[in-house]
Amino acid sequence: MFMDQTGDISSFAVRDLMLNGTDMSDEGFQICERIKEIMMMCDREDPVYEQISSFSIALYTLGYFDCPDLMSFQDVDAQEAAAILKEHFTPVSVEEVPWDYHITQSDEKYLLVIGDPLFPLHFAVLTDFRNERPYFSKLPLFGSGFDSLSELMDEFSGYDGVNQYEVHYFRENQDRMQSSSHRKGQIYIVKD
Repeated sequence: MFMDQTGDISSFAVRDLMLNGTDMSDEGFQICERIKEIMMMCDREDPVYEQISSFSIALYTLGYFDCPDLMSFQDVDAQEAAAILKEHFTPVSVEEVPWDYHITQSDEKYLLVIGDPLFPLHFAVLTDFRNERPYFSKLPLFGSGFDSLSELMDEFSGYDGVNQYEVHYFRENQDRMQSSSHRKGQIYIVKD
């Protein structure tokens, strides 16, 4: 487990995420732990973390690949991100996302995609729609954290022709979620 950083505002955001998810699932707890790990990586001097894309951060947060930690996660570029999005996620409108959505309580997982889904610019994980900063992602200059839609759009507006209409929501496919929930671990029997 990771030590809490009591003076750090990001620690409060993760703690708030955990407290608001009172009836948290196992997967919800794992997502919170991954977010804490990512936030701790931001605090390192000259971190290797800077070389990891926002796509990788979002997919790692959702437990997309089976790996022990963030540094063993294979980085995903925009082309791979578009292929993953097409294969394992379904486009939805913002109205289809429940108004009281909370990532630790729901079986469904959502991504906010900025830019053309065939050539995405940024992925953000939707964590808590009731919060004023419901999206968790890695920004190019500020590291990982929780942001509002307006903060994300301020960061990316005008970049590669992105405007406020270049925001898309995607829901993780059920078959993908079920297969990841069955990857609990392996049992080994050792005979003497």
